[in-house]
Amino acid sequence: MGLRWTDVLDIAIELDEAHPDVDPLKVNFVDLRNWVVALPDFADDPEKTGEKILEAIQMHWIEERE
Repeated sequence: MGLRWTDVLDIAIELDEAHPDVDPLKVNFVDLRNWVVALPDFADDPEKTGEKILEAIQMHWIEERE
């Protein structure tokens, strides 16, 4: 079973592994959305997201770096 938009922590972990040289604070939501959709395990509707979900993913990604 693949990742869904609600799996914000798991998505953040995968993004951290896929983009180790990126500062999550500097990623805009368009790029963030595209990177999530491009994850090999992502299996949700790419259009079923919004700013709140992307913000939650970004916050978890920042926490992963701490």
